[in-house]
Amino acid sequence: MKKIAVEKAVGMILCHDITRIIPGEFKGRAFKKGHIIQKEDIEKLLELGKEQIYVWEPKAGEIHEDEAALRIARAVAGENVDYDEPKEGKSTLKSKERGLLKIDSNLLYRINSIKDISIASLPQNFIVESGQKLAGVRIIPLTTREENLIQIEDLCRGEGKVLEIKKYKKLKAALITTGNEIYKKRIQDKFGPVIRKKLEFFQAQYLGQTFCPDNIEEIKKEILHSKQQEADLIILTGGMSVDPDDLTPGAIRESGAKIVTYGAPVQPGNMFMMAYLGETVLLGVPGCAMYYRTTILDVVLPRIFIGEILTKEDFIKMGEGGFCLNCEVCRYPQCFFCR
Repeated sequence: MKKIAVEKAVGMILCHDITRIIPGEFKGRAFKKGHIIQKEDIEKLLELGKEQIYVWEPKAGEIHEDEAALRIARAVAGENVDYDEPKEGKSTLKSKERGLLKIDSNLLYRINSIKDISIASLPQNFIVESGQKLAGVRIIPLTTREENLIQIEDLCRGEGKVLEIKKYKKLKAALITTGNEIYKKRIQDKFGPVIRKKLEFFQAQYLGQTFCPDNIEEIKKEILHSKQQEADLIILTGGMSVDPDDLTPGAIRESGAKIVTYGAPVQPGNMFMMAYLGETVLLGVPGCAMYYRTTILDVVLPRIFIGEILTKEDFIKMGEGGFCLNCEVCRYPQCFFCR
């Protein structure tokens, strides 16, 4: 950039914001960075006390911040991700759909390692609504070498996009509640309303709730019946601890399901179980889901509803961040629980 008399700046690009102040009335931007100076601007600039200003002097191979932001946004934005025109050198990426934010973390790291580049995003697996801001992209200085942008474009062309939104699938969900105390109506079921509310968020097709006694064969029979009803997701509540009379994990195993995990480094939710019976997902939900607003179930359900296949390693990784503080006002997912 170079310093120049305002009278000679017509047609040049302003390198910085220029503020206008009217005491007691107004303080704000009179001219924004990146503005192309017009003949009619000269008198206004002089009134603001700007006899000389800094303008961008184009050089071969140098890209201005606005064009750079647009090229970065275009390169990294994936499925169901939109971006706006740069403002003050920054382009904001937004979600086109409600769903789950997926990030290629390794690719994001590599791009942020390139000279002058800055991409700041929401965390991985963040639950988003349509129109929600996802990330801001920009370069740090006013200009950058075009080769830096070409490197980003080549990476994304060869390896895929950095950010995408996975839409929730329309899954059929069944609920099985176990325990003699509920089956024999000695106490009122508290799981049903909690689970139904969570399923409603994903607009699942609810197949209903059934109750089983503490009997492995009865629980197994109901699992297989729900499978025959073409349930994509079967949630089992009750009987998930290590007590000898808690039989739900055994029934899940006896159903022929492939166990992904029984137990996870997440609190609340240590005794969580997940398995696959063919393509049907089975979840054994511990009692904490009745008492805590946010548990491991809230972390796992969005990933199930986008069709993600979870592995044991996915659950092991949940240990970092997997300790919920049970804040008086829950702000999940706008916190680092299980990130």
